[in-house]
Amino acid sequence: MREVRTSRRLLLRFYHDPGYDFSRVGIEYIDRGAPGDRSIVPGERILALDAQYLEVDAGTPRITYIPYHRILRILYDGEIAWERGGRSDDPGVG
Repeated sequence: MREVRTSRRLLLRFYHDPGYDFSRVGIEYIDRGAPGDRSIVPGERILALDAQYLEVDAGTPRITYIPYHRILRILYDGEIAWERGGRSDDPGVG
């Protein structure tokens, strides 16, 4: 049986593994008040991967914090690498 990967563990792998380019990551998350209550943040705007949340450069003087439980999908090169409630069959992810 293959290991179930959490969104945080996959993001840590993309961030630390030299085989991946974190700027090619996109994170779709629940963003109350945004169109459709969803937003996507590109990897280059992620400042830190903390234990409970992502720190994101919001383009303003303040930092935005996104809890992992709000992540819906993680994309790599525009392809789904992880999705809430499911798994990708991408061999680079498992």
